[in-house]
Amino acid sequence: MASEIVRHLTPEEEELLRKREELAAVRANLAERELELADFRSQLAVFQGRYMRQVGVLYAELDDWQARIAELKAKLDGSEPASERAAQARAQARTTHEAAHGEASKAPDFQPSADLKALFREVAKRIHPDFAKGAEDEQRRTRLMAHANEAYSRGDTEALQRILDEYRDGSDSIPGEGIGAELIRIIRQISQAKKSLAAIQKELSELQQSEIALLRQDVETARKDGRNLFEKLAASVRERIAQAKGEYESLSREAN
Repeated sequence: MASEIVRHLTPEEEELLRKREELAAVRANLAERELELADFRSQLAVFQGRYMRQVGVLYAELDDWQARIAELKAKLDGSEPASERAAQARAQARTTHEAAHGEASKAPDFQPSADLKALFREVAKRIHPDFAKGAEDEQRRTRLMAHANEAYSRGDTEALQRILDEYRDGSDSIPGEGIGAELIRIIRQISQAKKSLAAIQKELSELQQSEIALLRQDVETARKDGRNLFEKLAASVRERIAQAKGEYESLSREAN
């Protein structure tokens, strides 16, 4: 009976196998972290939209009344400093109004499904620019990942699937490149992916310490305690609006 011939891997093939396994693990980790970042961005966008609709519009109204007051004071005073303060107050009112009624205020409520998350992970795993095989491929992957992030924020599973279908990267190896070339490419991809992981962590940390994220945390803490912080903030601003209206009416009587 003929003995079975067993081919042993060369040291280069063994190293390539190990690096492929490491790359697969890094790809999965990077996809998970990209999902975490996209999810947190979406959560902040939803929260900011709620804040703008419930509280931001009131701040816009308050700033408008304060601008009216400053303009009326400038009319009564007639001095250049008073006119400058009025111009600054009106500029602030325009900025607040644009923020309260802009795109941020229109963000719809968003609850990503398990299917949406799984699809985004697959997109990030297969299409992430860190795993490009050249400059042209990297540009294409970058464009598709940007579209993927937009689709995720909209909860658009069909768009994510189209992106996934559009990009077919085939085998991890390039035909005819040889073990050495493929090993170098994989090592570079692993290195770049680790840099991206560090960058994602940095961005997440910065987002988590942003003003809107800290306010969201306060609102959630208050909700768990049975309090509605949005209602409390809105009531406080409405009170200030009433005071501003009273001051404006008083100044109007004085002007007349």
